[in-house]
Amino acid sequence: MFDQIQHLKTVEQRLLWLSHWMVHNANHLRPKEDGIKIGGHQASSASMVSIMTALYFSALRPEDRVAVKPHASPIFHAMQYLMGNQTREKMENFRGFGGVQSYPSRTKDIDDVDFSTGSVGLGVGITALASMVQDFITAKDWGADVPLGRMVALVGDAELDEGNIYEVLQEGWKNDLRNTWWIIDYNRQSLDGIVREGLFGRVEKIFEAFGWDVVRVKYGALQRAAFEEPGGAALRDWIDACPNVEYSALTYMGGANWRKRLMEDLGDQGAVSALIDKRSDAELAALMENLGGNCVETMADTFAAIDHDRPTCFLAYTIKGWGTPIAGHKDNHGGLMTKAQMGEWQTHMGVAEGQEWEPMATVSDAAGFQAYLDQVPFFAKGVRRYSDARLSVPAVAVDSSREISTQMAFGKILDDLARGDSDLAARIMTTSPDVTGTTGLGPWVNRRKLFAREAQKDAFIEHRIPSTAKWNFDPQGQHVELGIAEMNLFLLLGAAGLSHSLWGKRVLPIGTVYDPFVHRGLDALNYACYQDARFMIVGTPSGVTLAPEGGAHQSVGTPLTGMAQDGLASFEPAFADELAVIMEWAFDYMQRDGDGDPDERTWLRDETGGSVYLRLTTKPLEQPGQRIDDAFRQGAIDGAYWLRKPGPNCSVVIAYQGAVADEAIAAAGLVGEHRRDVAVLAVTSADRLNAGWTAAQRERARGNSKAVSHVEHLLGDLPGHCTLITAIDGHPATLSWLGSVAGHRVVSHGVEHFGQTGTIGDLYRHFGLDRHSLARSVGELTVGARRIPGGQAG
Repeated sequence: MFDQIQHLKTVEQRLLWLSHWMVHNANHLRPKEDGIKIGGHQASSASMVSIMTALYFSALRPEDRVAVKPHASPIFHAMQYLMGNQTREKMENFRGFGGVQSYPSRTKDIDDVDFSTGSVGLGVGITALASMVQDFITAKDWGADVPLGRMVALVGDAELDEGNIYEVLQEGWKNDLRNTWWIIDYNRQSLDGIVREGLFGRVEKIFEAFGWDVVRVKYGALQRAAFEEPGGAALRDWIDACPNVEYSALTYMGGANWRKRLMEDLGDQGAVSALIDKRSDAELAALMENLGGNCVETMADTFAAIDHDRPTCFLAYTIKGWGTPIAGHKDNHGGLMTKAQMGEWQTHMGVAEGQEWEPMATVSDAAGFQAYLDQVPFFAKGVRRYSDARLSVPAVAVDSSREISTQMAFGKILDDLARGDSDLAARIMTTSPDVTGTTGLGPWVNRRKLFAREAQKDAFIEHRIPSTAKWNFDPQGQHVELGIAEMNLFLLLGAAGLSHSLWGKRVLPIGTVYDPFVHRGLDALNYACYQDARFMIVGTPSGVTLAPEGGAHQSVGTPLTGMAQDGLASFEPAFADELAVIMEWAFDYMQRDGDGDPDERTWLRDETGGSVYLRLTTKPLEQPGQRIDDAFRQGAIDGAYWLRKPGPNCSVVIAYQGAVADEAIAAAGLVGEHRRDVAVLAVTSADRLNAGWTAAQRERARGNSKAVSHVEHLLGDLPGHCTLITAIDGHPATLSWLGSVAGHRVVSHGVEHFGQTGTIGDLYRHFGLDRHSLARSVGELTVGARRIPGGQAG
């Protein structure tokens, strides 16, 4: 055990040095173009070094997964460098282009990042949702061979101000959370100051209320030994009573000031004076700064003592900047050691000049130490990035012989999959934040059941009470019901969407949410996409088409979000057959992992795959009849197709996306009474049209004149005098850019302001989305042209 502790202390000191040197090199030694501070959070890293050393080198197994506190990324990268999983070149280029990232990133870093972090709080929360996904997988026959791992979050104490953490605690309690550790770096300092006194007494009660074990790790081995000496009890009482700000200030001032203050407060108590006097200033400072979280021996023992799978919160007391000249200073969050400070500290750390990047510098027995590193369990299997075979996608179809809404069509498609026995259907996990029934998932859940680790009967079924919802909970269930917290929805989709990589078992997660509330979870949605998680999010109902619900439930900006969000292919089909084609494609797209070469037909990077966003509505539309031609199917996937093709003298194109299809088609009929050549463009994805167009422009700028995107093929032959009338139940900017493709005039119709209650007709007329407003805008384009009679102005 002695050798183990000595090795851990060696690792700790190596990580402390390498992480701080990396940051120092980036800020003070590496040439700069702009002279701007690069940063790197030396102090926030130092407070975590003992915790991370004990965790990774004594407690973790390969099946465990960790979300590292964002500001501890230098420690993480230093650890991977020490273990041979990171290069010196990238370390030297910390926070530079192509170098190790500011915050651990699954997609940008080459080392073994389990969960990306950066947007504080989200990395914490996803570990609990990942544990739920792990339970979902291991309860199934196809996942029973997956070893259960712990999902671990390294948490900055100031991160606990993030509200999504408490939403996760509640969700975890409801779902019998287990195998989850949150280790709080309680350094009592945040970006702007000192954490409020007494706060964590309340935080502990919150964790305990939700069924977590709370383990306080306050004193290190040196302190506990001192407490056993005569006068030790009085010293412990003084430490317990010392305010956070005072403890930080005394830490920064050092051993002589510790002595002065302790003698002033305790020096007349005999035994305590002896306890203080027997230690030099350096020894006294080491004692007072030996809090539990800064003692690798204490942290290793604490982790080893956990022999259960209950969720556990470790409250580890630490010194921010521990072991460095800036320890304890209230400005040290973004502060850096000066060149002079680093020079003195380098001498103190025993690192010879020229050996700064040497992993084994200061190690007397390099061979023995390397042998120790080679047998550390967590790293024994190397980089833990798994994969799973792609699942065949069965034919997806829906009856489009009658009026139907896209939301209803979505429900019928999933119900059809639920009736079958395909491998793909068995791997679908659906989830929704308390809107399962109202977003079209009811039939799927009735057939495939809700997930719970323990079976739970539906009391309504037991008592023969009629209900359309037959909601049995079962380990084989495939729907995870969430509370009303959209952040949890996207965190769960993110965790499940990484299942093939984290556990080697592919899950196809599908989440539904009222479309306006996509924005309530936008930070977590972006976070999930940043990690390259694969999922389908269905926003439904959407727009002012959800007329009686009023402005609070009517989404306006979500189509623009769909266009802007990286890693997310956004669609808004109007008809059921479009949705069927898109979903069949999407189930395959979610499983792709190609090299990112653009498809020269569209210039989209479809080989890489990604997640999919479907914006649907509850408005039934008369369907266009059976369409099986390749141009329609491919156009629906690529983003648009001609519903009514333009002729050689086309003067007007009405381009629509989504639920306003019937109004656009009717408007074309009205305009056609006065103009011979009117075309209708059905846009299923402004996102994919725009992405392909901009990619083709970039390719032409590189000299490839043959690069032509799908939308350029569609609009390129239109006469120059042709006018585009665009319509969408969403922000008009979603489609207004179409005029820039080939230089056509555009009149855009959409929604720019919050809606109100009313009928669909009322709101369409109010916003100028009705057929008469669309047609009238055509008539008003040409001075002297015959006006098209219509309704009231929008």
